[in-house]
Order: sequence, then structure tokens, then C-alpha cells
Amino acid sequence: MVEQQQRRSTPAEDEVILTYRRKTFTVAPGMTVRDAITRCGLSPEATLAVIDGELVTDEVVLQAGDRVKLLATISGG
Repeated sequence: MVEQQQRRSTPAEDEVILTYRRKTFTVAPGMTVRDAITRCGLSPEATLAVIDGELVTDEVVLQAGDRVKLLATISGG
């Protein structure tokens, strides 16, 4: 289950915090970035993930304590 919450100072040791714009979501560790993005109700095809300042692929498995910043991709013709 994904919890949407307001700001939290530090993530618990047994959860992963994802931030998208002004929204914060909490998911369990052990899932892929792709699965976490989907659980947050976002499209993995339209969202990039950054952990510790580095862009990561959607195949990365999230670890407890991770803070993930989600960015919307911009495309057009």
C-alpha cells in the first residue's frame, strides 16, 4: 500500500520515500523503481527517478531508507 503524506524529516529505516512535485509517497523497500512509480499512480514511461543526485533506471531495486526524487519528462514534437 502506498501512503501519501506531508513532509517528513527523515525516512524510517524500513521504508522508501518518493517525492513528486509537492507530493510525498511511502513504499516498502525491495520493489523496483518502476513498480514504485506505478504504485504512486504515475506513469513509469513519463517519469524519471533520481537517487542521491544520480539518474537511475526503472529496474533498480529500492533499498530501505532510499529517498527518490521523481521528475516528469517533457516530450513533444
